[in-house]
Amino acid sequence: MNFSSKLIEDSVNAFATLPGIGKKTALRLTLHLLNMPPEVSESLCEPVLKMRQNIQFCSTCHNISDDAVCSICSDRSREKSVICVVESIRDIMAIENTNQYRGLFHILGGVISPIEGIGPSDLNINTLIDRIKAGEVKEIIMAISPTIDGETTIFYLSKQLAELPVKITTLARGIAFGGELEYADELTLGRSIAARLPYGK
Repeated sequence: MNFSSKLIEDSVNAFATLPGIGKKTALRLTLHLLNMPPEVSESLCEPVLKMRQNIQFCSTCHNISDDAVCSICSDRSREKSVICVVESIRDIMAIENTNQYRGLFHILGGVISPIEGIGPSDLNINTLIDRIKAGEVKEIIMAISPTIDGETTIFYLSKQLAELPVKITTLARGIAFGGELEYADELTLGRSIAARLPYGK
């Protein structure tokens, strides 16, 4: 793709770094902004910059937040005795959209994957154990994508939590093995939360 302007080329390359955006789409977005008033570009850039500068991660569950503690952890109406363990922020969003769950969350930040060099020490496991040891938690829901790495992570966590007084459950298998949790439809995901099973049964 040839450009008559280095500024246009740089803008296209910047857009093309976003997931799902190829060079043609990036060029279309760039030319669209070029034809719009300058304040439109500013209105796009300002929220992104503000987000990057001010976003925080919840000190309790590692969710994204505007404050030190996220809105879910600070919500007094949530069920404090149940923690749903997920891989990522996107999984929380998917589960919240089902309106089937009113407990708390804990983001691991990924799954154990020897091939990718990700071990237990790279995940937010110690903070989960600390939350359980605080004494209020009665159940841990392993809402982790049913892949090989996901199952490995669930197995590892269940061993780490075996001596703690919590019930460990997993999502009912409405979620297909090998699938990604974030792509499950809301009805299936909601039913999987509601019909969760004791781990190991």
